[in-house]
Amino acid sequence: MKKKMSPRAKTEAIWGLAMVTPTILGLLILNYYPIFETVYQSFCKTGDFGKGNTFVGLKNFIDLFHDPEVFSTLFNSVKYAVMSLPLTIGISLVLAVLLNRKMVGRTVYRTIYFLPMVCAPAAIAMVWKWMFNQDYGLLNHLLNAKINWVTDSSIAMLAIVVVGVWSSLGNNMILLLGGLQDIPKDYYEAASVDGSTGIHTFFHITIPLLSPMLFFIIQTGIMGALQLFDLPFMIMDQSSRAWPSVKTITYLFYEYAFERSNRGYGAAIIMFLICIIGVITFILQKTEKKWVHYE
Repeated sequence: MKKKMSPRAKTEAIWGLAMVTPTILGLLILNYYPIFETVYQSFCKTGDFGKGNTFVGLKNFIDLFHDPEVFSTLFNSVKYAVMSLPLTIGISLVLAVLLNRKMVGRTVYRTIYFLPMVCAPAAIAMVWKWMFNQDYGLLNHLLNAKINWVTDSSIAMLAIVVVGVWSSLGNNMILLLGGLQDIPKDYYEAASVDGSTGIHTFFHITIPLLSPMLFFIIQTGIMGALQLFDLPFMIMDQSSRAWPSVKTITYLFYEYAFERSNRGYGAAIIMFLICIIGVITFILQKTEKKWVHYE
């Protein structure tokens, strides 16, 4: 028989529900409603003068698969992910290992490397845009050269990758530091007794025990890289001849949804990207047990 709630328990339940109601409403209005609205709009065509939606079925998706710009911008997003992710993880891992040791000024160095994470993306983009300037930029001044960092299509993506790697080092470094500090010292002591060298210990103890954190960083890093929007948008000039080489699929969504007022086709593009991220995530989850080692 179900036990009847006491008046005090009822009061606590009511107050508890009242406290979480704003969060629940926020999730419903700001997170879940836009998801369902985007799915619905992907099957619609925006009405005249941007008003209303006309259901067109799969037409947006059929047009999408025949649109070469969709695949060229998707290629740019994948290219950014392939170029930036290994660099970000490799440099972050080296920094985490170095700053996990006892050294003078360790806290100061950790703070310095984490600072980009607390800076606004717009501020970061504007500073780097000035540094990349061909005529009076700091990089060309230091290199004593005149390199067209953001107008040469052959190196424009490299410039975006440099900024992306620099701005994400701090977050990954902190995550890896946390993973390193969770590794029991007993493993290293046992390896030392067995005569294991530093490099051998790193690849056979540190990396395997750090693999759960590396898996998390790889998974979230791929998602973030494929959704890149702000850096190319704020660093590059959209009228530049190099713009097509860095234009990402998320910017193409923005272009159709907000500049061309074709929200239906824009929603179809973003649903296509979500499906791609979902497939990649599924593959990663299936391969997790093969290389991720939990204690």
